[in-house]
Amino acid sequence: MAHSKTVPLDDQLCFSLYAASIAINRTYKPMLDKMGITYPQYLVLSVLGENDGMTVGAIADRLSLESSTITPPVKRMEQAGLVERRRSTTDERQVHVWLTAAGRDLLVRSNCLGETLVARAGMTPAQFEALNRQVQALRSALAEEI
Repeated sequence: MAHSKTVPLDDQLCFSLYAASIAINRTYKPMLDKMGITYPQYLVLSVLGENDGMTVGAIADRLSLESSTITPPVKRMEQAGLVERRRSTTDERQVHVWLTAAGRDLLVRSNCLGETLVARAGMTPAQFEALNRQVQALRSALAEEI
């Protein structure tokens, strides 16, 4: 019986990306804690920074998540005064989410996350951007296969 040699974990891209994601979250956590938000809430802020007033479903789509996953952090963000939820006037099943002034201020303050990551990575901004584009291309190629 032939035995195929297994690929060491550190040689598997999936593990490298997984471990890098954990390291990024650990880097971000103290800064997010000081801001009083979680990583999922940071992602929602970032999405709304790109396109304020998106529906909960559109936010979920942008983050490749289910709407039911987005609703709890959005509700907590609303309680904290960072966002405002409004039902659509044309389709009351849809809820639009808008940044408040406090949410916009926090979004600006959160720029330190990316700056810290680039600094700690020991890469130039150009190298970091190139790596990000490669990972995005990989994600896009894999998403096309699904």
